[in-house]
Amino acid sequence: MRRRGPDCHEDVSAAQVDTSPNTFTADEVAKHNSPSDCWLLIHGKVYDVTKWVPHHPGGSMIFVRAGGDCSQLFDSYHPVTTRLLLEKFYIGELDKADRCSPGIVEYESDTQEGEFYDVLKRRVEKFFRGNEINPRTSLDWRLKSVLILVSFAASFYATFFGFQSFAASAVCACWLGVSMGQVGISIVHDVNHGSGLSTATSRYLLGAIVDLIGVSSFMWRQQHVVGHHAYTNLACDPDIRVSEHDVRRVAPHHPKQPYHAYQHVYLAALYGLLKVKSVLVDDFAAWARGSIGQLRLSRITPGEAAMFWSCKVLYVAYYIALPAVCSHHSWRALAALWLIAELIAGWMLAFLFQVAHITGEVEFLDSAGGKVQRGWAAGQVATTADFSHGSWLWTQFSGGLNYQVVHHLFPNICHTHYPAIAPIVIDTCREFDVPYKIFPNFRSALCAHFAHLKEMGATQLIPSFATVG
Repeated sequence: MRRRGPDCHEDVSAAQVDTSPNTFTADEVAKHNSPSDCWLLIHGKVYDVTKWVPHHPGGSMIFVRAGGDCSQLFDSYHPVTTRLLLEKFYIGELDKADRCSPGIVEYESDTQEGEFYDVLKRRVEKFFRGNEINPRTSLDWRLKSVLILVSFAASFYATFFGFQSFAASAVCACWLGVSMGQVGISIVHDVNHGSGLSTATSRYLLGAIVDLIGVSSFMWRQQHVVGHHAYTNLACDPDIRVSEHDVRRVAPHHPKQPYHAYQHVYLAALYGLLKVKSVLVDDFAAWARGSIGQLRLSRITPGEAAMFWSCKVLYVAYYIALPAVCSHHSWRALAALWLIAELIAGWMLAFLFQVAHITGEVEFLDSAGGKVQRGWAAGQVATTADFSHGSWLWTQFSGGLNYQVVHHLFPNICHTHYPAIAPIVIDTCREFDVPYKIFPNFRSALCAHFAHLKEMGATQLIPSFATVG
């Protein structure tokens, strides 16, 4: 319920006027979840930013979580000074009874933690300002993106139309799989986080190319930007969500089944189906349920809905129907080529993302009662591991995922800048006694991931803690 404040024009004396802030329930805030009616909930305060939506430098990112808790997203995407601008849109407080509502997680915010992230952000901002560098983009990133898109187009043509020999086409299908993986890792991952290009419109349009390789950009932003980055390795993190009889168990609080004892073997193969599952199952299931795991989806705009369905049709038309009609390969050969490309892309995406958060060296945080006994920024460092620092090749191939800690703390900075600011992050973590984990190479990170899967499959059942989200 909303408490009526002094602007409600009741006929009462001044002594009777309630001067306390307006309060809103979580359900009331959730109703304002569109670009034309956009409320945000940030650290227990409610803001009506509807008038600011057309002017937001981040474009549509402002309503990616409209009507919901944006605390962690706001902190990680904005400089410290933006907090002053935010106060112009303050309209009230969240009702205290709703502080533990689904979708709202409160991180500990003691003085030291607040100082850690503030100091770190100011140092990184000073680096870019002092060197006159645009943190969102770089020439290297733009050139790399052009090469990846050309590679995707060329490998697609070569796979299905370029060779009479199936063996040659199969080699090109591997190339196509790598190209699709690079589109997702090096281009889409950046632009859908608000980096890569200088303008919001250009980033939005380029981010939509993930729709052309079959995966919905809207669903990706909801799962990855809204869910995973805000709630990394919590029970409500959609990237580690499991069902009662899921094929994998990656966290101590997950339910355990006898077959999990072999998950470190069979998941190595199943990871290759990640992209196929996203395209054919996950996107449509999320649309039908209106949620991804415990995460309730934001209201989809008519434009987003049109893009979702039109790009799904276009994907089927060019990726499946066109080769089926025009390629000289048989149906069996085409099916094999499709499978090769999809498996390569799936393995790339799965392995490069899994090694950052699913190992025994990182933490899985407890959010019992809706509160995490750790600050958000320190939590990002605790739940994430890097690999191959200093390797130009791995930074390019992984789209900066070898600097995953840096990415989680500064998600809207272009990944080509990560090596330059990583020393600032590491030094600040050391100063504030925040442990920072780095594997020496990708092989060691991958081995740690499968060792963790083996351990989670072999351990005894551990009672789950209360989940939120």
